[in-house]
Amino acid sequence: PWDVVLCVSGTVISCENAVVVVVIFYTPAFRAPMFLLIGSLATAVPAGLGLILHFAFVYLVPWEALSLLTVGLLVTSFTASVCSLLAITIDRYLSLYNALTYYSERTVTRTYIMLVLTWGASVCYGLLPVMGWNCLKEPSACSVVKPLTKNHLLILSVSFFMVFGVMLQLYVQICRIVCRHAQQIAVQRHFLGSSHDVATRKGIATLAVILGTFASCWLPFAVYCLLGDSSSPALYTYATLLPATYNSMLNPLIYAFRNQEIQKVLWAVCCGCVSPTMPFRSRSP
Repeated sequence: PWDVVLCVSGTVISCENAVVVVVIFYTPAFRAPMFLLIGSLATAVPAGLGLILHFAFVYLVPWEALSLLTVGLLVTSFTASVCSLLAITIDRYLSLYNALTYYSERTVTRTYIMLVLTWGASVCYGLLPVMGWNCLKEPSACSVVKPLTKNHLLILSVSFFMVFGVMLQLYVQICRIVCRHAQQIAVQRHFLGSSHDVATRKGIATLAVILGTFASCWLPFAVYCLLGDSSSPALYTYATLLPATYNSMLNPLIYAFRNQEIQKVLWAVCCGCVSPTMPFRSRSP
């Protein structure tokens, strides 16, 4: 039953993120750094395909060697997804911290550098099992995710905690900047204190939802990877891995489908009421 649920989750992940990738790729207006990073996040399509292939290789075409391909695909995709979330957080922080110079060529260059680093590191992590860092010949070295070794999974878990720590620190800084800006605007426009408080609470609540979703999806699996080993029950692996896959399912809803420009294109494709080539004014994230 767990494998079936993962297979269904993989299908949903592939479909959701494929829609986002197609919309961003075929819409010339979506070439701003914000949309490029959302597109990188939406390339979790291979993660969904990896979950489907895992089900196929276990039950339809049993071949242990092919599990290396599946695991490598999953490691690459999930690593890229987490790193893309970090890149989006950095972009949002810089859009507030350097608001006057955000819309410049430097931002575009920085975005491409982050994309190269994200996918370079993700591919390197994903190639490790295929290049020989696996436990197929030494079962005692296996981690809770076979055929990944304990050391490989330890590196992935420590890297996740580092990324989460950086994101947490950046979101704290974002909250401070938002509160300071909101207070300055309230003073300049003579807003009532209650209006200022409501706007600030909404902004902080949005950031809390983003970070809370990320943490609740990934922390159980990351902690279990540090504590568990090959002798741990497979039930625990499934129970903690499933919420991690849900993060790739929720990301399009949080980062893409809530965006007004992407909504306009989706409505245009669905009902033909708006031209898909219409110009959009990309707002600051």
